Amino acid sequence: MRRDKEKVYILAARKERPFLKNTMERKKIHLEYLLNATSKNILWDAISTPTGLEGWFADKVLSDDKTVTFCWGKTEKREAEIVGIRIFSFIRFRWKDSPREREYFELKMTNSELTNDYVLEITDFASADEVEDTCELWESEVETLRRTCGF
Repeated sequence: MRRDKEKVYILAARKERPFLKNTMERKKIHLEYLLNATSKNILWDAISTPTGLEGWFADKVLSDDKTVTFCWGKTEKREAEIVGIRIFSFIRFRWKDSPREREYFELKMTNSELTNDYVLEITDFASADEVEDTCELWESEVETLRRTCGF
């Protein structure tokens, strides 16, 4: 169940580029979560550092400057490269095993000057038939972020 302050937006579908043949239609997903957070340092650490990401996103996170390895459970592991970062603003990852070079997932923080709270914006991509599941997964992950960071 969503809180009144949260807004969730799913952007219109964007078809894959012609060079990606025989793939299902993909959608860009944009989610926004208002967090009762006034510390930019705490939120930035939670979305951009291995220790912070281990608190809510993955069980174990390893990083060297450009490559991040996310581990879940005992066997699931995925590598992502950091393709964009602006301190106290956003971090953008691209899965190394993805055939879609233009797809990424991004964690962005913005400050509401009115309330001085932060908004976490998440951008991700999913197959048309997986959009709902992807949104639910992010919802669950952000709920864990709220609990672990006290937002």
